Amino acid sequence: MRRRGMPGPSRNSQQKVLLMGRSEAGKTSMRSIIFANYIASDTRRLGATIEVEQSNVRFLDNLVLNIWDCGGQDAFMDTFFTTQADILFSNVQVLIFVFDVQSSDVKKDLEVFQSCMDTGISKHSNDAKIYCLIHKMDLIPKAQRDEVFTARKKELEFLSKPLQISCFATSIWDETLYNAWSTIMSLLIPNSGALTHNLKKFADHIDADEVLLFEKATFLVVAHHMRKEHSDPNRFEKISNIIKQFKLSCTKMQSTFTSIEIRNSSFAAYIDLFTSNMYIMVVTSDPAVCSDAVKMNINTAKQFFKELS
Repeated sequence: MRRRGMPGPSRNSQQKVLLMGRSEAGKTSMRSIIFANYIASDTRRLGATIEVEQSNVRFLDNLVLNIWDCGGQDAFMDTFFTTQADILFSNVQVLIFVFDVQSSDVKKDLEVFQSCMDTGISKHSNDAKIYCLIHKMDLIPKAQRDEVFTARKKELEFLSKPLQISCFATSIWDETLYNAWSTIMSLLIPNSGALTHNLKKFADHIDADEVLLFEKATFLVVAHHMRKEHSDPNRFEKISNIIKQFKLSCTKMQSTFTSIEIRNSSFAAYIDLFTSNMYIMVVTSDPAVCSDAVKMNINTAKQFFKELS
């Protein structure tokens, strides 16, 4: 196996993550968007993954992802499930298997997935968390997406038994990719429970409608608390996508994004650098809450959450 970029971790929780799927499913594109600041249109220039590309990615201060991006060509897949199975599938905490929803050979896709379950995960890491991403959903007419996703999800759940899986419909062209990866990452953070608990206390204390924490580099949502119902369930991921693109634009202009305040007649939203590895977003609709008070409370809470993260 060919391995790239292996800086040694310090005091961290390290998670081995397998990123698998057949050739051209979109594995490397999504990894590049989430962790390497690519925009969707830039992924067209990415080449095929050869064998296994391994990298360490730090997420917050206390989690290192040891990502194994596995080439999807059939020749590589054969060796993954035979001569390399002991190395590849041992000590896996997370498997992310990516499917091209418009694959020309769905039968082969499902055979490879079942081999991954039976020969790999079941034998070597049967307590791993398993996530299946039904990818390139933007290519399916919108009216058919739920039906297509549900059908594929049922097939995968049947093939993976007795292992438990979670499925997501994703596309690099909208917020669904951020939704899937935010969910996955929030479940891997060692102290996510403490972050969510204290975020709730903070939101209650300042009478905010919502408070969110984003990881600084990826802008994935790592914790949130909602005190007022909202009609758009995908708003967090939309915000992640928009702000990350804005950050990249700032970088191209040799500027640094630190904070922004957005206000209209219905609400005010504050996004600010909160700790060395997180941004915070506070949303309030109470016109009696002034900007200075919100900013003061954010600054007051920074040290406490810095110790948590």
